[in-house]
Amino acid sequence: MKLYLSSYRLGDSPEKLAELFSANKKIAVIANAMDFVNESDRKDSVQQEINDLSSLGLSPKDLDLRKYFGKEQELKEKIISYGGVWVRGGNTFVLRRAMYQSGFDKVLKEKVNDPDFVYSGYSAGICVLSNTLRGLDIVDNPKNTPQRYKPEIIWNGIGIIDFSIAPHYKSDHPESGLVNKTVEYFKENKILFKTLRDGEALIVNENV
Repeated sequence: MKLYLSSYRLGDSPEKLAELFSANKKIAVIANAMDFVNESDRKDSVQQEINDLSSLGLSPKDLDLRKYFGKEQELKEKIISYGGVWVRGGNTFVLRRAMYQSGFDKVLKEKVNDPDFVYSGYSAGICVLSNTLRGLDIVDNPKNTPQRYKPEIIWNGIGIIDFSIAPHYKSDHPESGLVNKTVEYFKENKILFKTLRDGEALIVNENV
């Protein structure tokens, strides 16, 4: 699996995301971190992501994990057709529950050994890859429970990477001040982490 982990949106070098894809340029846009907003705003945000990815020569399509709650096998068969995923930001805890309730977290772990599959995204979309979501509750409300979501808070990340991420660090972003407190939490609790400023992206062009 290859990784393109951006702090905000596509970052300053979006062409590097396109370069990660092989022949299959189909990319699933996962926007479930925004399921707490009204559907009209959510739809607009998805279309914006689709427009941005299309401009890179990729073939994006909305993949709503809510349609696969309790249908892990069906989701697994769907993911097979894609060369990668783009997971947008929003609420990290809402996104994590969506990945759990749909079985996406398990499907993703099975894709780790696929050298051609690309996991990309920003903000909450990359924070869920760590081992723990502790400290991110300073920025995102972990009790945010959209319709059809189970209320239990999931504190464990998916565990694809062995460090936590603090996006929007020292950036012109409304959450930047709270991110500083998250960084302090990581330090105090000896949690391995990396900071990303808006515009920056961490790229892994090989199996993680």
